[in-house]
Amino acid sequence: MSRPDYRRTASTNLKAATSGKPLQGKLAIVTGGSRGIGAAICRNLAEKGASLVIGYTSDSSSDITAKLASSLESSHGINTLSVQADMGNPNGPAHLITTAKNHFSHPRSGKFQIDIIINNAGVAKDMPLGEITPEEFTRQYAVNVLGPILLMQAALPYLPTNRSGRIVNLSSVSSSLGFVGQTIYGGTKAALEAMTRTWARELAERATVNSVNPGPVATEMYGGTSEAFQKHLKPFIQSAPLQKVRAGIDEERFVEDADNAGGRPAYDYEIAGVVAMLCSEDSAWCTGSVVCANGGFRMST
Repeated sequence: MSRPDYRRTASTNLKAATSGKPLQGKLAIVTGGSRGIGAAICRNLAEKGASLVIGYTSDSSSDITAKLASSLESSHGINTLSVQADMGNPNGPAHLITTAKNHFSHPRSGKFQIDIIINNAGVAKDMPLGEITPEEFTRQYAVNVLGPILLMQAALPYLPTNRSGRIVNLSSVSSSLGFVGQTIYGGTKAALEAMTRTWARELAERATVNSVNPGPVATEMYGGTSEAFQKHLKPFIQSAPLQKVRAGIDEERFVEDADNAGGRPAYDYEIAGVVAMLCSEDSAWCTGSVVCANGGFRMST
C-alpha cells in the first residue's frame, strides 16, 4: 500500500528531508512563546524549518520576544511574527489569528494555512482551598482553558483538511497528582487534557491533537514556587528515573541542590523535544494522548 501524501508534494517532501528541516514550509503558532518552555519550543521548531507566530502577553516581554524572533530568523532562515495577545482576554486569541493571517497569507492567492498550534500560555497560583476566590478561579480558567478554546475556534477555518495538522497542548503532572494548593491550577490542566481527547475526535480529518505533561522545569515559574511546595515535590522527584542528577553533566546549581530538592528539574529543551516529536510527520498515528514529558515523574499516565 502506498503512503499517502498528507500535505506537501513529493518534491517538497524530498527537499525538506534532504535539507534536514522536516518542518520546512510549515507555519506554527506558539502561545506564551517569549520565555521558558515556550521559547524552547520556538527554538526547536525553528531549527526544523517551521516559520513561527510567537504569541506573548505583557509589555515587559516585547523586547525579549523581538530578540528571540530576530535570532531565530538569522540562525535558521525562517519567517517569524511576534504578536502581543492576552489569552485571558476574549478578544486576544482572535487577534492573534487575524494578525497572523494578515502577515502570512499568500500575496496573490490569499491562501493561509496553520499547520501547528502549541497551546502553551498559562498562569498559575497555588491557593489553599479556604482561600480560593472567584477572581483567581476566573483568571486561571480564562487563560488556561478558555484561551485555548477561543484560539482553536479562530484557527478552525485555516487548519489543514488532510490530517497533517498538529495541535499540542501543554498540560502538567498537576492534572492528576493532587498537589496541595492546586485546586484551580490542577483543574485547569485536567480540563485541557479532557479537551485534548474531544478535539482529537472532532478534528480527526484535520489534525492530530495531543498533550504533554511536564513536571518541574527549570523556568521562572518553577523558580517562583514556595519552599513548602518544593518540599512537597521532593519524594516524587526522588522516585523519577530521569531526575537523578549527574555530576559533571547536569548544571552545577542542580548538583549542589540535589540533597535538598531530591534531584533536578527538567531543562526547557527537554520538554520542547517531546513537543516537536508530536509535531512531526512520524507522529501521524498518535492522537488524543497525554504524552510523558516529565522524566518518569508521572509514570502511570
